[in-house]
Amino acid sequence: MAYPDDLLSDDEQVVVHKHPHWKMLFFPVIVLLVVVGGGIYLATLVEATDWRMIGQIGIAVVGGILLVWFVFAPFVRWRTTHFVVTTHRLMVREGVLKRTGIDLPMSKINSVRSNQSLSDRLFGCGTLVVESASDEPLEFDDIPKVEYVRTVLYRETNDDPNDDFAPKQAR
Repeated sequence: MAYPDDLLSDDEQVVVHKHPHWKMLFFPVIVLLVVVGGGIYLATLVEATDWRMIGQIGIAVVGGILLVWFVFAPFVRWRTTHFVVTTHRLMVREGVLKRTGIDLPMSKINSVRSNQSLSDRLFGCGTLVVESASDEPLEFDDIPKVEYVRTVLYRETNDDPNDDFAPKQAR
């Protein structure tokens, strides 16, 4: 997982590195198909007119703007959003021009829970809710394999050999 390697301390290892679920890209793909199909259809309509060159340029400009706004931008947003669980902390980074990030030490995490709607269960993703010492819980939407990530986070926060139950020796 190349992205967080330069952010890790010497003894820290990546346990989980995820991007949001691909379902975020469903509507951009639909927009891509509609814009390309509509552009081809409109280009064939203006082919037989006297203003064919202006019409084709206008269709290309409008189609290009729609593709950048509704397809390229969501794809870049999806690709540059990282949800990373390491042995020491939970890191979330998102954004291209305006970069935001959250680092939450494992020792500060109080509880972890997940929510899945019916569609989330069908797609295999969900919302991860992390409660820490802060006032409000942090919610991370569209986490792939959210049950697995929740279990990993629980194990990482409670994998301290000093807090494990050790039965007393019989005397």
